[in-house]
Amino acid sequence: MYKTNDMKLSQFKFKLPDELIAQFPASYRDDARLLVLHRKTGAIEHKTMKDLVQYFDEGDLFVFNDTKVFPARLYGHKEKTNALIEVFLLRELNHESRYWDVLVDPARKIRIGNKLTFDGDPAIVAEVIDNTTSRGRTFRFLTDYDNEEFVQRLYALGNAPLPRYIHRPMDADTQARYEDIFGDQPVREMDAERYQTILASDDKVGAVAAPSAGMHFSKQLLKRMEICGIETTCMTSHVSLGIFKDIDVEDLTKNKMESEQIILPEEMTTAVNNAHDNMRRVCAVGTEVMRAMEHVAGTNGQLKAYDGWTNKFIYPPYSFTVANSFFVNFYMPQSSQLLMVAAFAGYEETMHAYEEAVKEGYRFGDYGDAMLIVD
Repeated sequence: MYKTNDMKLSQFKFKLPDELIAQFPASYRDDARLLVLHRKTGAIEHKTMKDLVQYFDEGDLFVFNDTKVFPARLYGHKEKTNALIEVFLLRELNHESRYWDVLVDPARKIRIGNKLTFDGDPAIVAEVIDNTTSRGRTFRFLTDYDNEEFVQRLYALGNAPLPRYIHRPMDADTQARYEDIFGDQPVREMDAERYQTILASDDKVGAVAAPSAGMHFSKQLLKRMEICGIETTCMTSHVSLGIFKDIDVEDLTKNKMESEQIILPEEMTTAVNNAHDNMRRVCAVGTEVMRAMEHVAGTNGQLKAYDGWTNKFIYPPYSFTVANSFFVNFYMPQSSQLLMVAAFAGYEETMHAYEEAVKEGYRFGDYGDAMLIVD
């Protein structure tokens, strides 16, 4: 039995077989399996996404993240040597000057003054103008396109920014399994569609990782929720690459999270506050939603509209003040998301649920299965 006031990173390690890390999504968004954990008793139920509505009543509220993921991973060639370089777009720094904050790999080959070209569009050239971290660079893109067309063409060069644990050597068996699910749809096109929630808003582009818990919700499921009187609202959290960053300290009090931009509009905060006042269930869909609400919440759990940044790190023990249910994916060992789940559900309860999930063959990761935590 661990004391939750002295948690260490190593306590969140568990054996995850490679074959349980989902490499592709389910055939349909709401086809995923659903493990339901009752945190007060520790009881576990094995369900599917289609059973979700039975745990909620009229007037209960789901809070979603409506950020839109942009195709942040692209590949260029270094001028003169033609060396292949992976470029991961992090954020636009200056729209008019076309400055971008990026990561490059291999970083040792990319120095200030180097230029990269891109096979898909020779009219776009990237020039390195600064080193920011060991892998971080500032790029200035050179092109004759106007700014709006440039961004469109840059995104056309990119691929969905899948996490590193999704790696697909498309051998004959993998190709056959893929075609059984998705037919002749190209993989790149499938990822562009499925590594995104259906609530993603075109005016909320800014995430370099998907709010993956929300990807399980189809139009049909949302319609069923509406028919049942279950309410929904949205906030925006532009998920950063920090979501996949390894925690590199054993003492969790010394861990630092990367900042993410969050926007909680008045319409959303009013909906949450009204649900609280009416003693309804508030379900946070995804760790980024939970983190944003906890960052903004007052001591009484009330929210105010907010537009800013958060680097809040939630791990056990933690007293949540806003949501009383939590919808999440199955996360990687020792990840910040797993720590937050344990803070909400309880350490022992969470690790037991994960042990059960592995035993029962649940799929882990962004394209994996789902977990609902209720009282």
